[in-house]
Amino acid sequence: MKEHVTKKLTNALLLSLLASPMLLSAANESANPASDTILTVASTVPANGDLNPYGVAVVQRTTGKLIAGDILVSNFNNSANLQGTGTTIVDIAPNGTASLFAWIDASTLPGQCPGGVGLTTALVVLRAGWVIVGSLPTTDGTAATAQAGCLLVLNNQGAVVETITDAMINGPWDMTALDQDATASLFITNVLNGTVAANGAVVWAGSVVRIDVAQSATIMPAVQSMTVIGSGFAERTDPAALVIGPTGVALAPDGTLYVADTLNNRLVSIGDAVKRQSSAQNGTTLTNVVLLNAPLGLAVRPNNGDVLSVNGDNGMLIVFTSSGQMVSSGYLDKSGNPPGSGALFGLATTNSGLYFVDDATNTLNLLTNPL
Repeated sequence: MKEHVTKKLTNALLLSLLASPMLLSAANESANPASDTILTVASTVPANGDLNPYGVAVVQRTTGKLIAGDILVSNFNNSANLQGTGTTIVDIAPNGTASLFAWIDASTLPGQCPGGVGLTTALVVLRAGWVIVGSLPTTDGTAATAQAGCLLVLNNQGAVVETITDAMINGPWDMTALDQDATASLFITNVLNGTVAANGAVVWAGSVVRIDVAQSATIMPAVQSMTVIGSGFAERTDPAALVIGPTGVALAPDGTLYVADTLNNRLVSIGDAVKRQSSAQNGTTLTNVVLLNAPLGLAVRPNNGDVLSVNGDNGMLIVFTSSGQMVSSGYLDKSGNPPGSGALFGLATTNSGLYFVDDATNTLNLLTNPL
């Protein structure tokens, strides 16, 4: 594991955009970044040694073990660093206090989950107290043994109470949600539609599925419908990343869903994602600027609709307007060789700034707003 230190952001403009809706020119990168910092909040490694933090979700409402403002992080690797074998969700308070929210035993699941447990970036916390996380499991950390997995539903005590499986759920890789208390719409990306059989060749079969559920604080999420709203995304297995395909998903207030088309280095939009009943195919290109380099995690700033994207291959965060104009870029991690490669995945915006996981250091970090 690489040593992690608090770092000064090399781009003051990036933080200005996180704190303000003002659109500025990327040429202003030389502005003084003295008040802009990246802070290490806590290690994401639990007692069992799980590694490779992927999913990030902020708790909105206190219930049970879930405390409003805390951040949940899912781990994809076990202590031997085998991908698709992580079984833990860590709870981290803003002050850095960390505890184990869930350690999931594949042998005691309440329903089917093809292949078992390997927690992915697909992680959401619903206000009613249900935590939903994706599983894309392997038996030995290689894509050859990857199986379809499922969505795992946990209660507010961290116990798995339900599994959601379907032919439309095949390697759930990332997820976001529209939470309306009595109902919720889950938006997941799938990356195993033919990828294992293709043995490294690109398959144009990645999908985005909306799952509409009914729920309450006492009634587990019940699936009402599943709809493929995106299809035909490029995906393939990869020795280093296990699998590469459509990853980050972020929902804008107007119902537009943004998707990171990782292999094609572009961000796309799917209009009317909450209500549409048909596939938008592989979306409408929002941007494919050259700075996009294996985009993974996505988030939307609720006050102005800016889209935040992190690159998997170079540790960079890029901010775009909802029309696709690039307004800022900066590095969150430049460690390793090549610099920043493999470091970034899940992220979430809050009033405090941007929380993101760093796989190079196995930490949760906060990109703070300027003073």
